[in-house]
Amino acid sequence: MQYSSFAHSRTTVFQPNSHINADNAAVLQEQLAETVASQEYSSLMVDMSKVESLDSAGLMALVTTLTLAQRLNKQFYLFGISPSIRIIFELTQLDRVFKILEHPPSLEAAIA
Repeated sequence: MQYSSFAHSRTTVFQPNSHINADNAAVLQEQLAETVASQEYSSLMVDMSKVESLDSAGLMALVTTLTLAQRLNKQFYLFGISPSIRIIFELTQLDRVFKILEHPPSLEAAIA
């Protein structure tokens, strides 16, 4: 799995690409956990706009990261979720658990 990330102030944006599934969910979870645990950042935003598919292992990686972020008192957001991925969150009712932004945020607005 490829991903890109960039940081601004105390917020970082992580962008996974392609498919998040059992083959790469553990690696994604490890990368997200390292970012959340970092003292550099107080919030993590995951840009889902380039994610084509998401299975239960990928969903669990996101849930585990959210749990860690909450435990560390950090902000964790998802944005750019396609309709086909969004339905997974709705069916599992995780759309009520995650902070999901409808539009790609400007970093200045996210930090405020």
